[in-house]
Amino acid sequence: MAQQIHYGSSGVFTSMILIINSGSSSIKMAVIDMPSESLLAEGMAERLGEPGTSLSWHVAGDTERLSLPGADHHVAMEQMLASLFGRIDKTNILAVGHRVVHGAERFIAPTPLNDAVIAEIEALSHLAPLHNPANVLGIRAAREHLPGIAHVAVFDTAFHHAMPRRASLYAVPYHWYIEYGVRRYGFHGTSHHYVAREAASLLGREFADCRLLTAHLGNGCSAAAIADGVSVDTTMGMTPLEGLVMGTRSGDVDPGLHDFIARASGKSLAEITDVLNRQSGLLGLSGRSNDMRTLLEAAEAGDEMAALAVDIFCYRLAKSLAGLAVALGRVDAIVFTGGIGEHASEIRAKTVQQLTMFGVALDTERNELHGRQSNGFITMSGATLPVLVIATNEEAMIARYVYGVICPEE
Repeated sequence: MAQQIHYGSSGVFTSMILIINSGSSSIKMAVIDMPSESLLAEGMAERLGEPGTSLSWHVAGDTERLSLPGADHHVAMEQMLASLFGRIDKTNILAVGHRVVHGAERFIAPTPLNDAVIAEIEALSHLAPLHNPANVLGIRAAREHLPGIAHVAVFDTAFHHAMPRRASLYAVPYHWYIEYGVRRYGFHGTSHHYVAREAASLLGREFADCRLLTAHLGNGCSAAAIADGVSVDTTMGMTPLEGLVMGTRSGDVDPGLHDFIARASGKSLAEITDVLNRQSGLLGLSGRSNDMRTLLEAAEAGDEMAALAVDIFCYRLAKSLAGLAVALGRVDAIVFTGGIGEHASEIRAKTVQQLTMFGVALDTERNELHGRQSNGFITMSGATLPVLVIATNEEAMIARYVYGVICPEE
């Protein structure tokens, strides 16, 4: 094992934020120094509860891997923290930031955690049954192992909380909103916020004076319209199932589809919803994979269903971006991010080719480069509408939120 990293009052890294993203079968962690935003360590526990559970940490250029067969969230959290603090001085951890998917209308800003707040997050689990319970498991385990450190929740939905009612409400009986909280909340907020701020910097403009279309494209996908520093519309809704075509999620479908498939197949509402979440999207269309890299290779080799899945993905994305422009009045830039958005040049090209009404002209050579290698811009010099590729950094954004709560004067 490498020598432990110690940073005291005379050192450089004295305000570390530990970021924890606890999912249903994994725990991701990162340690970020603030305010420099230097990434000091990143780790992951995968396949929790399975025979193949494993842990990995990358700290100061060294990698550690451990096998933890059958470990649950509690055991994995304990081992991950023990491994981390064997290398990084625990006393330098200023606070812990926890990603929480759904905050509804109750949590619209980073929120210090206590028992009452955790209970409220649990009460919102019906809005994100695949995510919030796992987030809470991670929170409880981390607070038990790190009781003397401030813990702060950062919500995926918070950045979208100020959407106007014309964008956030569904055309359903209004009392559903009053009684059940039925409305569009949006997700991927930390990613959209991060890349929008980076885009404003690259454009040489104040964030509060930018109107941007951002597309976060990964296994989960969403686009957002950001005006003057605020999200004013987005494609995901009450749940992460609404909107764009995704890896295994259908995105928008006719609401009548549920009743039709139930009658035709005998499936229950829960079974149909599960299919729309786990067996649809790119996977369902192609019958092959939810991985865009696999589908692009298959399409190139002549697989017609893979090519169709790619075409539908890009068409729906372009259509959504064009629709979101209505919320902005003017568009200062389009931003691609996420695993697909950052790395799949063909997806960017296919999408932008369908947005000619904006006067976009891609630079083929720039588009073939990863966004960070082309300074973000992938359009021709002097293009009417800039298109950028920006690598998202949700961990850094969460660290900013947490640091702002703990050190507001800075």
